[in-house]
Amino acid sequence: MPRLRAAVTVVFALNGFMFGSLMARVPAIKADLGLSDGELGVALLCSSLGLVVSQPLAGAASARFGSRPVVAAGVCLYGGLLAMPALAPDLPWLVAAFAILGLGAGFLDVAMNAQGVQAEQRHERAIFSSFHAAFSFGAMAGAGVAGIAAELGVAPDAHLAIVGAAVIAAGLAAAARLLPAHADARAGGQLFARPTGALIAFAAIGFCALLVEGSASDWSAVLLAEWRDASEGVAAVGLAAFSAAMGTGRLAGDPLRERFGPIRLMRMGAAAALAGTVVVVLPLPPALTIAGFVVVGLGLSAIFPLALLLAAATPGAAPAPAIAAVSTTGYAGLLAGPAIIGGLAELSTLPAALCTTALASAAIAALAGVAGARLQGANVGG
Repeated sequence: MPRLRAAVTVVFALNGFMFGSLMARVPAIKADLGLSDGELGVALLCSSLGLVVSQPLAGAASARFGSRPVVAAGVCLYGGLLAMPALAPDLPWLVAAFAILGLGAGFLDVAMNAQGVQAEQRHERAIFSSFHAAFSFGAMAGAGVAGIAAELGVAPDAHLAIVGAAVIAAGLAAAARLLPAHADARAGGQLFARPTGALIAFAAIGFCALLVEGSASDWSAVLLAEWRDASEGVAAVGLAAFSAAMGTGRLAGDPLRERFGPIRLMRMGAAAALAGTVVVVLPLPPALTIAGFVVVGLGLSAIFPLALLLAAATPGAAPAPAIAAVSTTGYAGLLAGPAIIGGLAELSTLPAALCTTALASAAIAALAGVAGARLQGANVGG
């Protein structure tokens, strides 16, 4: 069903575009309000907390009413309020704006993944990881357009308002081409996931995967600048290279899953992320450290999408609530990872603290074996 695949891809890309657009304008918002790093961190934390809180509710709403109307609601809420942080007059309003945006992002995230799972089930080939690649490249495009807007002197509020309006229009058009509500609405069915052994394992995998991803994203530039004597520009290249590796790896994730199977691919990816982390923490020149981050990104790229897909295919699980359970736990890891690394770095050194991500990668490999043994032939490619 190429029409459905295109519509889901557009929704994922638009979600990423909004995220990249907003994050690229955060420095200007911070400067306009005169915030400290800590104050901005509180506001961004509230965004993530809003996302985590909303995801189980999004899973329940998708199971009850169907994921298509939840996608439409998420697009409208996220896009309609995208400019709120740029309009905030002070820190309390900024905190509230980010928290509400997190709610919208959480609804959109769960519902679009539920559509993605259904799209793959109706397609002759594995395609789910490509949707997550669309998010990654959408975020890169959003950040690029935001940079152009900033260079042209477009104020953050005007820029984000235009992006939000355009995304609502495009998102609603794409939502109209998604599977109808009755395709996955289940009156009287499960609204929240039941914690089976397999689902707990996939939730733990999601936690570990996003813990590593968040740690690499937040600390790569700091490691390069402060521990590898890299310039500010070279340090930024490290983050860009990691992000590009994540997007590229997700494009390759579907054919690799067909070749190796989902569990084997997950374990191979975890092994690659572990090997990349070893390179990152060793006292090597900046170019090799960046190469290590690329290997980490390539290894991680397919793991979280696979955890969502496999959770939705777990026997006896309702797909949308299962996706919500894994996604919520995963984003908890995204929140916890950078903070854990920061705390450990205070007690030792940043390279030593980043060894924690190697342990998380090893845990993914072990958990994948446990979860795979419980799957009983779910149809997820390979």
